[in-house]
Amino acid sequence: MYSGGYEPVAETLLDGVNADGFFLEYDSDRAGDFTPLRFVKRKDLQIVLGLVTSKYPELENPDEVKRRIDEATRFVDLDQLCLSPQCGFSSTEEGNMLTEEQQWTKLRHVVEIAQDIWK
Repeated sequence: MYSGGYEPVAETLLDGVNADGFFLEYDSDRAGDFTPLRFVKRKDLQIVLGLVTSKYPELENPDEVKRRIDEATRFVDLDQLCLSPQCGFSSTEEGNMLTEEQQWTKLRHVVEIAQDIWK
């Protein structure tokens, strides 16, 4: 529905809003790169990277997800980053075409990658 990176709102959002964390969709090119994360100044702010899509059942390459997280560490410390699906499994009124088992598989995939990174 929408496209474009976080750059136009990044400074206001990431350095101006008093929140514990932000869930940011990064599962496709339409979200842009991680450059807007340069505005994260607070060390207690958690940034949840939605790198795993909830739109399709195919699993992301774990090495690619890890590479993208490593990219984000150019702007934010690893201990401030988290991993999640980019959205809920019903991101529109119609929902996404995943079975319940495929959704659980996606969530296990996220956990396995996260355990590998943050041990």
